[in-house]
Amino acid sequence: MHKSNDYKHEENCFESFVKEEKRPVYDLEERTFAFAKNVRYYVKKIDKSFWNIEYLKQLIRSSGSIGANYIEANEFLIEKDFLMKVRISKREAKESNYWLRLLDLDEKIELENE
Repeated sequence: MHKSNDYKHEENCFESFVKEEKRPVYDLEERTFAFAKNVRYYVKKIDKSFWNIEYLKQLIRSSGSIGANYIEANEFLIEKDFLMKVRISKREAKESNYWLRLLDLDEKIELENE
């Protein structure tokens, strides 16, 4: 049932996306780009311990993939393409969250607006 609700939600997102006059402006391409860039700044400040190195590599990859897949979704040929790329983007966002949680941080790191 959960997957069915997700699919219905994605269909509704697609329908609102293709209706130009009612299309909401989310600016997700810019927001996902900013997220990947902020991850890069964040990674520079984290201790490069044995454990963190692999997690950081994965975090950088997945954070950049969110926006890359969203950009590809916007260039869809058919609805199925759009929905698949949006789903991949969503999975990459969840994966980024996973790697962030696994990082071994001794102290809270503050991000600066650079």
